[in-house]
Amino acid sequence: MRGVQLPFSNTQKLRYERALAQLESLSSKVNTNATVIVADTIPVDEDGALKGHGTLDMGKNVVATVCGVVERVNKLVYVRSLRARYKPEIGDIIVGRVIEVAPKRWRLEINFSQDAVLMLSSMNLPDGIQRRRTAIDELNMRTIFVENDVICAEVRGFQHDGSLHLQARSQKYGKLERGRLLTIPPYLVKRRKQHFHHLDQYGVDLILGCNGFIWIGEHVEVKDAMVEDQVNKSDPPNTHSGNLLGSSEEPTSTPPETRQYICRIANAITVFSALGFMVTLEGVIEMVNLSLSLNLGVDEMLKAEFHVQVAEKEAERRSTLTKRR
Repeated sequence: MRGVQLPFSNTQKLRYERALAQLESLSSKVNTNATVIVADTIPVDEDGALKGHGTLDMGKNVVATVCGVVERVNKLVYVRSLRARYKPEIGDIIVGRVIEVAPKRWRLEINFSQDAVLMLSSMNLPDGIQRRRTAIDELNMRTIFVENDVICAEVRGFQHDGSLHLQARSQKYGKLERGRLLTIPPYLVKRRKQHFHHLDQYGVDLILGCNGFIWIGEHVEVKDAMVEDQVNKSDPPNTHSGNLLGSSEEPTSTPPETRQYICRIANAITVFSALGFMVTLEGVIEMVNLSLSLNLGVDEMLKAEFHVQVAEKEAERRSTLTKRR
């Protein structure tokens, strides 16, 4: 957990340190020998254990070469380093920003050691028709994405030259508008089955990018062209967190109430990041509701008192979970 540089009063500092001590004690009980620093000895019980990343065999002992968390998969023992750059995996949901429009491709900044590439052939065209991309489509690339546009996509794989390729062949992917982009350390976003979240009570869409880029924006209702006929017959419209490419709807201004909710969610995530807590949907909603119950202004969420209250709330939650076990 990183130190928070805020103007704490003496009382707030004592409460904050007490919450941190409780969190550290709970963490040590749950994850014995899990956290290591450089030169720490890693206990290995099995004979013939495989030494993976972040470990070094020193005779009878296995020593950590990086700071992080010890992970064990069958006989493999390795150290998962913290506070590192994003390490892509195929299927990851990411949020990126366009930095260049190149021939037949867009280059995106995704918090990786290299820029990612989104090929024109790896995305749905605005007309939604599956067909070959022509020279006319290439000339019209700037009508789809331009520099500084924020895009949601999926990691498709790596090419032989080491470049990372993306794909956006679903209606939930595409350009993101009328919202706010946050950047947090990637290790605070855990890979889950669902990274698109619609917070109906706030009218806000939340996309937790595996690369540490998080999008909070006004909810956008999108009809999937593949099931549009079925939707019109019986079911209500299908909703996604993305933005339909080439939508003919004119952008409207975001209501002030929705803007406040967007800022509250962003501030809650900022506090989680500052305290070093994992960013989850449940945690974000709980902190937003806490700020509302305390009648805090949006700006007051970034002050010292709210950081202390979040730390105390997290310590209380983890203590409750430990007792249930």
